Amino acid sequence: MSSESLAAALARVGSPVELLRNLQFPPSTFPVRPEFTNWRSEQRAWVESCALLDQSHHMTDLFIEGPDALRLLSDLAVNSFAGFGVGKAKQFVAVSPEGYLVGDAILFHLEEELFDLVGHPMVIDWVTFNLERGDHKATVERDDNSAVRTSGPPRLYRYELQGPTAAALVEQVTGAPLPEVRFFNTAEFTIAGRRVRALRHGMAGQPGFELFGPWADGDAVLTALLEAGEDHGLVRVGAKAYSTANLESGWVPAPMPAIFSDDPLVRAYREWLPVEKVGSIGGSLDSADITDYYLTPYDIGYGKTVRFDHDFVGRAALERMAQAPPRTKVTLVWNADDVTAAIGSLYREGPGAKYIDMPKARYATHHEDVVLADGQQVGISLDCGYLANERTMVSLATVDTAHSEPGTEVTVLWGEQPNSAKPQVEPHEQVQIRATVAPVPFVDFARESYRSR
Repeated sequence: MSSESLAAALARVGSPVELLRNLQFPPSTFPVRPEFTNWRSEQRAWVESCALLDQSHHMTDLFIEGPDALRLLSDLAVNSFAGFGVGKAKQFVAVSPEGYLVGDAILFHLEEELFDLVGHPMVIDWVTFNLERGDHKATVERDDNSAVRTSGPPRLYRYELQGPTAAALVEQVTGAPLPEVRFFNTAEFTIAGRRVRALRHGMAGQPGFELFGPWADGDAVLTALLEAGEDHGLVRVGAKAYSTANLESGWVPAPMPAIFSDDPLVRAYREWLPVEKVGSIGGSLDSADITDYYLTPYDIGYGKTVRFDHDFVGRAALERMAQAPPRTKVTLVWNADDVTAAIGSLYREGPGAKYIDMPKARYATHHEDVVLADGQQVGISLDCGYLANERTMVSLATVDTAHSEPGTEVTVLWGEQPNSAKPQVEPHEQVQIRATVAPVPFVDFARESYRSR
C-alpha cells in the first residue's frame, strides 16, 4: 500500500479530478464468497423466504471508548444524539465545513462509554483524524475489513437475516417469542448457548435482523442458523447479490468525500490521509471542478437526519442549504431496449459501450453518471445494477426536484469520454440510456405498481 499522503499526491498531479479519475489501484475485492448458488436466486430469497448475508468481512469497525466519546461523535455528525442511549443505533452522517458529505456509517451505542462505528473507511478515517487532533478524552480501536487486515480474523461476526420468514427463523433458533424491538434498536438473544446482539432493521427493503457477537462464537451461531433455516427456506447470499441490496432499499454507498477545499481542517486531513483511502471516481460526469462531484445530505435522502440541536462541523453551511434543497434522491429504471443494445454492442465491431457488469455495474469507488433531460444535465446517477426480482436495471440518483416526479423521462449517459486510465476501464464509446424516474425505496413501488404493469 502506498505511503503517499493525499496532499502529496495532489501536489504531484495538480488536479483532484485527474488524480482520482486515473488512480492506478486495482479493483476493490469484496472479501466474501461471490455466490453460494447463483446471485439471481440469492436475490429472490430476501423476497420469498429468508436470506443470510455474511457482513463479517467487508466493513471496517471503529470502537470508540471514553468519557468524551459521545462528544466526539456529536461534534462531527449532523445527527441529534438526544435520547441516544445504550442499545440504540443510527445512520451516522458527517459533512465537511462547507456542508458536503464526507461519509456515513452505522453507529452502535454498545455500553455507556463505548460505541462501534461500522461501515466504509471514509467516515471512519475522518473520525479518527479529528480525535487525534482534538482534545476529546477517548480512545479508538480499529478493525479493518478482511481485504486489508494484516493478521487475524475480525473482532466480531455479523450475520444479516432478511426476508418474510426471518422472524420465524429467529424464534425457532432462540427458542423464545420474538421480543418487541423498534427499528434501529438492539435486543439480546441466546443462540447455541451464546449471547447474541441483534439490530432490528431492513437492509434490502425486507424485515430483518443483524446478529453480531465475538468472532469466537461465530461458527456456532452460523451452524445453528443454517440448521434452523432448513425449515424456513434460508438461502446463503454471496457478494454478488449482497452488493445489490442497497438498490432496493435506497442506500447510496461511498458518496464522494468532500475533502478538497482550502479550509484548514480539510487541508490538515489531506496531509494525514493516505491517497489510496479516498478511492477512484468514474462515470460520465466529466467536470474539472471537484465540487461538481460533491453531494449534500439532502441530495441522497439524509435531510431527515439533520438536526440543528447541537454544534457540529458544517452546521452553518447546512443551515443555509436546508432553506431549499435543490435535488431529490430517486430510483432510475433503465430502458430495457437501450440496456440490451449497449450490451449487444460488445458482440459487434468495436469499440462498443462500456461493459455493463452484472449484477452490479459500478466500476469506480465513487460512480457518477450524468442524468440529462432535453440535453441538459439535471442530476447524477450514483449506483447501478440489475434486480432479478424485477428483471430490470436500475440506479440510485439525485436529480433536480423539478424532474423528481415518478414517471418523468430522463437519460443516463453511460461510459466515459475520454476514457480514463483506471484499470477497470477498457476502450469504449459513450451511449445514452433512457430511464424513468421511480421512488425510493424502489422495492415497495416495484411490487405494488411497476411489476404489475
